[in-house]
Amino acid sequence: MREFKKYPNRRLYDLQESHYLTVDDVRKIIVQGESIHVVDSKDGANITRQILLQILSEQEAEGHEPVLTNRVIEQVIRFYGDNVGSVVSRYIEQSILTFLEHQDQLRRRMREMSDLNPFNFVRQAMERTFTEPKQGGKSSKVDP
Repeated sequence: MREFKKYPNRRLYDLQESHYLTVDDVRKIIVQGESIHVVDSKDGANITRQILLQILSEQEAEGHEPVLTNRVIEQVIRFYGDNVGSVVSRYIEQSILTFLEHQDQLRRRMREMSDLNPFNFVRQAMERTFTEPKQGGKSSKVDP
């Protein structure tokens, strides 16, 4: 997990790499698969969610297709303060994790299929079709 500190001048400091970076740099770190933790330099408050929401907002402002529709966001807002909010949160998280798992399985299968050489596949099929196993010392190979 990468640790960052946010200063009042809106700059983010990477505690692991010891340098300042932008919100876009943090986005790239997340895209690479790392998790983040951001604290406010003044009071040490955890502001990770604020940074994550800022990244989402900036992605949409750059013209990327929104992942969460307005309808979904409105519904999420309605869940705050409701008893089912924590259940919904766990459900959404588990749904996304399941989706990612299925996506990985599909990519793996596509990679396996692309590793197959279609010419070898056809050649093997032809050999099986026109060559029968030897029985009693005789070959029943079809002569042209």
